[in-house]
Amino acid sequence: MDSILNYMESLDPVVGALIATTFTWLMTAAGAAIVFLFKSMKRAVLDGMLGFTGGVMIAASYWSLLAPAIEMAENQGQPGWLPAGIGFAAGALFLFALDKFMPHLHINFKRDEAEGPETNWHRTTLLVLAITMHNIPEGLAVGVLFGGVAVGMEGASIGAAVALAIGIGIQNFPEGVAVSMPLRRQGVSRRRSFWYGQLSAIVEPAAGVLGAAAVIFFEPILPYALAFAAGAMIYVVIEEVVPEAQQDKYTDIATLGFIGGFLVMMTLDVALG
Repeated sequence: MDSILNYMESLDPVVGALIATTFTWLMTAAGAAIVFLFKSMKRAVLDGMLGFTGGVMIAASYWSLLAPAIEMAENQGQPGWLPAGIGFAAGALFLFALDKFMPHLHINFKRDEAEGPETNWHRTTLLVLAITMHNIPEGLAVGVLFGGVAVGMEGASIGAAVALAIGIGIQNFPEGVAVSMPLRRQGVSRRRSFWYGQLSAIVEPAAGVLGAAAVIFFEPILPYALAFAAGAMIYVVIEEVVPEAQQDKYTDIATLGFIGGFLVMMTLDVALG
């Protein structure tokens, strides 16, 4: 692990962000590739995976994003709560706007339960759009942390950035499964199910590079950017992930998955950050 951290630290931060978010995308693709082995998966397993995803995102929002944002703001001589509060609210409102103005369909919901403007788009397209929306803040969060390391901001470390990328990558695996498996169960071919499953995370490298570049050129926005990503991720968990995991009778499994995901992300961040 030390060699990985040393290697990532030696890279240009934008390149590092690109590599890290490419890893998170590839983890989504690996999860989507499960359709080549199985046609279906038990709902209990899928709900547990969704719960795990939510746990990772909640833990990352605090340990990797909000706590460093508060520390950085205080080191800049600002009230710690101010950038964190403004950024957090802005991130949540950004996802709220996307939710209202982009047609999408959450996992485990029926076609007539699609949200956003009315459209005749296919269910598959709406499903991929929903997952893509919540991958934007994940990629942004990784990129912003790499940018923070580049500008030498206290509270930003390469270990924390790598830990966040690993945590998001781990929870992206079940996301890929959660997209591709329902499509396969509905009769979509294995190749198309895989394609749509991995496609949902292709936005992460772009968001990561954008986040890193923005922080490098506008260093004072770093605490706001970290909190922005946190607010967007929390919005996704409450608006999408939790309801999706509570649609069936396996709520206890989803809850245990959530606890497991939180523990994994917290451990990664504390151990590496």
